Amino acid sequence: MEHFIVSARKYRPQNFEDVVGQQAITNTLENAIKNNHLAQALLFTGPRGVGKTSCARILAKKINQQDTEYSEDEDFAFNIFELDAASNNSVDDIRNLTDQVRIPPQTGKYKVYIIDEVHMLSQAAFNAFLKTLEEPPAHAIFILATTEKHKIIPTILSRCQIFDFKRIGVLDAKNYLKVICEKEKITAEDDALHIIAQKADGAMRDALSIFDRVVSFSGNNLTREAVTENLNVLDYDTYFNMTDLLLENKIPEVLNAFNTILGKGFEGHHFINGLASHFRDILVAKDKSTIDLLEVGDNAKKKYLTQATKASIPFLMQAINKANDCDLNYRASKNQRLLVELTLMQIASITFDGEKKKSANYIIPATFFQALSPAAKEIKKPTQPKVTISEPEKVAEPKPKLVKPVLKTAQRRGSSLSLKSIHQKKEVKKTDIEENFDNHPKDSFTEEQLQKLWKEYANVLQKKGQRSMASIVATDIPKLEGKFKILFTVPNKLMKDQFHKGRPKLLQFLREKLNNYGIDVMINLNETVEKKFAYTPQEKFNKLKEKNPLLEKLRQTFELDL
Repeated sequence: MEHFIVSARKYRPQNFEDVVGQQAITNTLENAIKNNHLAQALLFTGPRGVGKTSCARILAKKINQQDTEYSEDEDFAFNIFELDAASNNSVDDIRNLTDQVRIPPQTGKYKVYIIDEVHMLSQAAFNAFLKTLEEPPAHAIFILATTEKHKIIPTILSRCQIFDFKRIGVLDAKNYLKVICEKEKITAEDDALHIIAQKADGAMRDALSIFDRVVSFSGNNLTREAVTENLNVLDYDTYFNMTDLLLENKIPEVLNAFNTILGKGFEGHHFINGLASHFRDILVAKDKSTIDLLEVGDNAKKKYLTQATKASIPFLMQAINKANDCDLNYRASKNQRLLVELTLMQIASITFDGEKKKSANYIIPATFFQALSPAAKEIKKPTQPKVTISEPEKVAEPKPKLVKPVLKTAQRRGSSLSLKSIHQKKEVKKTDIEENFDNHPKDSFTEEQLQKLWKEYANVLQKKGQRSMASIVATDIPKLEGKFKILFTVPNKLMKDQFHKGRPKLLQFLREKLNNYGIDVMINLNETVEKKFAYTPQEKFNKLKEKNPLLEKLRQTFELDL
């Protein structure tokens, strides 16, 4: 069996021309070498798999090739030293490196030290490295590489020339994969390579790893279907079909299609994110000046242009907003599938003109779809004779007695503006707070944890600008009564009423943080506490004077005003 070399190693760039998607940086480094304008300390930073270490090795080789006769095979390996800071991050490792720096190179002009994952160095190692980095010998050049620049201390950053590597674009990655397919004699559909490039998320190394995996799965013929099956991603056709159903207001078919997607093992969050991106791409395809923003294959681009003629801009804007709201609320939702289904039903109802819409979250009623079926029409026929009422002359004397109960029930319906209806609404609001949490978790907690979260909630209210509620929450320290009951004391009735209004949000905060949905807050009124608070300067001074009577003499001596 022949030894297999992964594409990420086999096609690793050997010169600056082979580096994908970093043309600005490679041109800068080449010009710096030609003009002898290269700094002695360089920092390469950026996401994983974008060519930082490859550029460092190419640069290390190029530096010594300048003004020197060299052969094709000469790589000046004796002049290049690589240190993996992830495993060599101690002070002793850096001291060994600084001792080696003093020795000049035997061949070539420079010794190049590549320190990969430099952010893994300890604080002491960074400090030991500072002096050498600031004043290195003339023959030494340091190239530092990292994915997390923010973890490097500022004194190191100030001594380096920083190069920020960017994520590799989808089209650049796709074009490079095409080149590899030609070299490996693999036939691949344009959409298949595009999906691989998208899945890589800007990392060329990841794109090559995915490419190897898909080739192992489907052989030398890469199709879009094979790639989507192997990578377990939702292809364009899924979103195109779903959008057609949404535009045609077919809610039952939409729900069945979503159920099929869940049956394939995809998460609702993944689907709703992809649907929002699909709406965005349709919106982009509606204008010729923005078509270039579509990072899709040629076949998919034609489908987007076709569907863009069906969908209006108001529909797309509303659909994107609803999908975005669903994305934001997905993690906090207790019934995530229902949340996505409601969002899909609302999107499917945007273009519905069957009746007057009452709200922005309008959903087509189920009776509309029942009316379309022939079985529903048969059910409606026998109900029609019951609606007809005989003329007044033919009404018998006992029939008015039957009307009276109907009138009484009509009179019992409270007006929306009556006092009774207002009290009923208040009762409904109260019942909304007291939900049934029998099946929810009820983890145990300590009084210290409770008091810490209580202070945290007061700070949250303060940041939101709800200072009145924040001051009420901070008036007393809550106490734990029994297992899950919290006792909180307020000094007056006004504060009690105000606290009662903000109690539901406080309960929700505590229940989520403590993972206990059996918590309840009991409010205790103690008007004697009110005397402890001093509001005016005179009251504050009197309070201090009780503790130290000499303050009054001090005020009179210096004729101080309050």
